[in-house]
Amino acid sequence: MKNIFLGMAMSSLVLAACNSNKQTNGDAKDTIAKGAVTAEANKVSAIDAVTKDYLKLKNALVEDNDKQAAEAGKSLVTSLAAVDKTSLSAEQAKVFEDINADAKEHAEHIGSNVGNIKHQREHFETLSGEIYDLLKADKATGQKLFYDNCPMYNKGKGGNWISETKEIKNPYYGKSMVDCGSVKEELN
Repeated sequence: MKNIFLGMAMSSLVLAACNSNKQTNGDAKDTIAKGAVTAEANKVSAIDAVTKDYLKLKNALVEDNDKQAAEAGKSLVTSLAAVDKTSLSAEQAKVFEDINADAKEHAEHIGSNVGNIKHQREHFETLSGEIYDLLKADKATGQKLFYDNCPMYNKGKGGNWISETKEIKNPYYGKSMVDCGSVKEELN
């Protein structure tokens, strides 16, 4: 009888230990899965923050508002600095590395040129190309965006920009020719 009781006690301990180990392994798997989701969320939020600040800048230029454009340019510098390259895919990280310094420089120029919207727009043109490259590498932005073109800007050489709406709102001519341009490409 004593052996039966001792055997049952030992079995209970072994089962408890096995269940505890399964729970620990489950917790570890959950932690890893949560880490992967967090890394994906960081990637999305980092690229989304850059996109959001770029669109604020574009919209300020559409409204001919050099002060808001400067504020958005400064915010864009901060967003670019906050991107964690380790959370990006290899392709995205390479593109980000290629565009980051130039994009920051153009955003800084826009941020420091209140009162000179023409100069802000000149930097915006090059910045738009940099952001376009970044968004093309980010295959899953989750946001429908449009790559637009104004054929008249820059003495007929044209200028491109990214928009969150299909409706043309030209940042190069603002209110004077707000609907000048066309959609070249849909991004998502």
